[in-house]
Amino acid sequence: MIPNRFKASLIQPPAQPLLGTWFMSAAPAVAEALGHCGFDFLVIDMEHSPIDIGETVALLRTVAGTPAESLVRLAWNDQVRVKQVLDAGARNLLFPFVQNAAEARAAVSYTRYPPEGVRGVAAVHRGSAFGQTKDYLRNASSGIAVIIQLETPEAIEHLPEIAAVPGVDSLFVGPGDLSAAMGRIGEVAHADVQALIAKAAAGARAAAKPIGIVGSNPDMVSRFLEYGYTWVAVASDLGMLTGRAADWIGTLRKRAPTPSVTAAY
Repeated sequence: MIPNRFKASLIQPPAQPLLGTWFMSAAPAVAEALGHCGFDFLVIDMEHSPIDIGETVALLRTVAGTPAESLVRLAWNDQVRVKQVLDAGARNLLFPFVQNAAEARAAVSYTRYPPEGVRGVAAVHRGSAFGQTKDYLRNASSGIAVIIQLETPEAIEHLPEIAAVPGVDSLFVGPGDLSAAMGRIGEVAHADVQALIAKAAAGARAAAKPIGIVGSNPDMVSRFLEYGYTWVAVASDLGMLTGRAADWIGTLRKRAPTPSVTAAY
């Protein structure tokens, strides 16, 4: 099997934290460009974007030709969705809105063939190099990373039990939904939200489990790294695009001279 560099980095962390970004535009050219920019990973977001399974395959192929690794955030913790993305060749799966150990165990089971799990069996698909990977059915789980996303205070309270579920390779905190669940929607920087984010990092460290998060800008990402997060995404492709566009057009509007107007009679 082709080595899963992202999963390997979770098992044996590199000297520096892994840095990535969210990917939402579904444009392969953008994915390819970002993959060559120095990011360690790109998160293909199937939850909050219109990216479908066909587009996911195209993006997986594209990112595979760059130094970056792909993560796929599923639309839901659902057996059928998991089966589709695994057969499509995804190897690093981010499961949204997991609230407890039972839901984490279900997520793991969707990535395992019987008798360890309930993943459906197919002989020829992209995940097995179209049937050319030797002993894929026996060894597939060794190349798959299961990442559990915690998005509420309740989920973070259950962090120790979730982290202890066999087959969970990493945890991930969703700061946007966490702030909303705390009654602070859109206020990720609020002290109460930050305190819970820091608590999750400490809990993961106590459980000896790597933990990731996403920040809106480099300053926020730096704060998360200080808390002890081991892999962090910054913004998204669309966020960086629109942010730079708005910044530049705003600067040009301020610099542009006011045209002189001569009234015509």
